[in-house]
Amino acid sequence: MLNRFTADYLDTLGHADFRPTPSVSGRLASYDGLLMEAVGLSLPVGTVCRVGGHGDSFVEAEVIGFRGGRTLLMNLGGPAPLLPRAPVKPIGPPGEAEVGAALLGRVVDGAGKPIDGLGPIRGAASWPLAGKLQSPLDRGRVLQPLDVGVRAINGLLTVGQGQRVGIMAGSGVGKSVLLGMMVKAAKADVIVIGLIGERSREVADFLETKVAGEARARSVVVAVPANHSPVLRIRGALRATAIAEAFRDEGKKVLLIMDSLTRVAHAGREIGLALGEPASARGYPPSAIAMLPNLIERAGADAHGTGSITAIYTVLADGDDGNDPVVDSARSILDGHIVLTRALAEQGVYPAIDISKSVSRVMTDIAQPAHIHAARVLRRHLATYEQNRDLVLMGAYRAGADPAIDQAIAAHGAIMAYVSQSAGETVSLDDAVMELTGVFGDG
Repeated sequence: MLNRFTADYLDTLGHADFRPTPSVSGRLASYDGLLMEAVGLSLPVGTVCRVGGHGDSFVEAEVIGFRGGRTLLMNLGGPAPLLPRAPVKPIGPPGEAEVGAALLGRVVDGAGKPIDGLGPIRGAASWPLAGKLQSPLDRGRVLQPLDVGVRAINGLLTVGQGQRVGIMAGSGVGKSVLLGMMVKAAKADVIVIGLIGERSREVADFLETKVAGEARARSVVVAVPANHSPVLRIRGALRATAIAEAFRDEGKKVLLIMDSLTRVAHAGREIGLALGEPASARGYPPSAIAMLPNLIERAGADAHGTGSITAIYTVLADGDDGNDPVVDSARSILDGHIVLTRALAEQGVYPAIDISKSVSRVMTDIAQPAHIHAARVLRRHLATYEQNRDLVLMGAYRAGADPAIDQAIAAHGAIMAYVSQSAGETVSLDDAVMELTGVFGDG
């Protein structure tokens, strides 16, 4: 036994590239079910650690900060029978995401582990979770339209390749259904979908109905339901964006779908409050709102290549409040926003897009003059009708008193028919523009 130990030890020392690697570990000092404090180790923020003993009595946690000489960690898993002074050991480096063609057709969680039962992901490359910092001049202009298959969006809120758009609405108004319509029809090389903080049932439903068939083979899904750790929810959003960035770097036209940006902000709020940050508007600490620009600004077109990331984010307006801090912050950063209203949904108008409150900031750069003119005519008729709606319904308006109101009343039925579309119907960009200019081009 001694001879074998001596031989193995001497053989190890005989290698020229041998470098002893010390084992870094600490001890758990406090734990309240979510936030942990460890002593005896110093690790960079983002490092994943294993907390606990052998067997199943352990959880994974991520380093999120430091306080009073202690390392702060956030639980990534569920409850575990942890004891005081449980060992804390680092198990993974911070900030790397698996990317590349090996992920096409796969579903992963916030930690990058496959959850689709198709086995491990092999041959993937790596990309920083936080992205690679770019100069503003590295971002290209949005000059080419993107067909999303929805008549109202193609015609009145035309989306461009490399644009960042927000779909803003309260709960149950049809955000996910509209996303599904866009995913099925979008002309993109790769579709990256981040289902962040939503119901677990919606994940399976989205996979079976929205990305079934041909779209599934060119899509990557990152699913982190609402019952997962807030750190995993933020990691899921970062991972989906990193995967899209890697495909853009290859020259691909990527469609990035994130449902929802508000759940990412909620996760940031949980972490910020756990760290003792003061709450400001609606209970959001400053770090939760400041995180949104860092995430959104990573999407866009590449000025030095052919790749682009067209990003569509859903934004939940809590209590149907259009001035919610997350809604207001996202609206100021995005290149356009599509507002869905409960009033239209209650009237049976789907998708319930409020044209008067929605805008695409790049439409004038990517649409033809005749198209832009027809869209403005429709908007003018719709605004005139809404301003005088009460007078018309009460019978206080007499036909012929105002030609503009007469035209708006006459066009209202055509406007409602144009913006309405069933979930299973797809209307191409060319068809949407042809219908729009054919009806409103002479206004």
